[in-house]
Amino acid sequence: MKICIIGAGAIGGLLGARLAQAGHEVSLVARGAHLAAMRASGLNLRSNKESLALRVNASDSVAGLDRQDVVFIALKAYSIADMLPRLAPLMDSQTVVIPAINGIPWWYFYKEGGRFDGEPVACIDPGGSVLRSLDCGRILGCVVHVAAEVVKPGVIEHTAGRRFILGEPDGSLSGRAERVAAVLEEAGLEAPLSERIRDDVWTKLIGNLAFNPICALTAARMDQAMNNPAIIELTRTVMSEGMRVSEAYGARLGITIEERLHMARRIGNAKVSMMQDLERGRPIESKPSSARFANSRGAPAFPPRPPTSFAR
Repeated sequence: MKICIIGAGAIGGLLGARLAQAGHEVSLVARGAHLAAMRASGLNLRSNKESLALRVNASDSVAGLDRQDVVFIALKAYSIADMLPRLAPLMDSQTVVIPAINGIPWWYFYKEGGRFDGEPVACIDPGGSVLRSLDCGRILGCVVHVAAEVVKPGVIEHTAGRRFILGEPDGSLSGRAERVAAVLEEAGLEAPLSERIRDDVWTKLIGNLAFNPICALTAARMDQAMNNPAIIELTRTVMSEGMRVSEAYGARLGITIEERLHMARRIGNAKVSMMQDLERGRPIESKPSSARFANSRGAPAFPPRPPTSFAR
């Protein structure tokens, strides 16, 4: 397959490395020192005791790239709106776009089937310009359960997880979802298919909306947070609120707070993405104005979008 990764940081770089190793034609879009290092010395992936070095096609733009079979978007939330309109040169009639991000995606209500079906999410897409900038029929939902970090330019440390949950917005089990899942599995990743991808979005989100700000404020790695009773108590409170919001929008998580905490314990000593950004002086995915918390029908919209993953 011809695969483009938009945002080849920790998660995007991990995807790109594994897919390139599996023999696919992979193009990476990145920027800054990380891009310069990949161009000069290739992409280096460390995972457990494995070390992988690959020469990769890396650029700061999609200009000059051919049509792609699959485009993964692994950007921070604040970069997505500007990038989507630039993807047109990569598209043919069958190109699949996979936002490999965690949090409420801009396409959330596309074919959702409820009272807000087809609406933009006002707190992240006021006016719906992002929703209109890309044909949502191309989108295959994705929830990332991976922890990784760019430890220095061109070098990615993969610390935990291999799961990229895939699901069609309409809940169907499509042939294209099966094909992408097979490609990821063959590359050594896990790609279960979900008929309720929004439930998976929320299951991940109730952890991220608690752990990312709390760990950023306390400078605690995940294992340190999970061994601190005060942090655990606060985390339970935040998760409980997140679960109530998810249920109000029809999600059925099928998981308790204690089970979600157990999932977090498996992450080990990883740094959450917000903490990584704070340490490096990069922008964090911050809270938008409360004036944006209404959709076009005047009903409450989602809380602001939380960090997109444990590491990006």
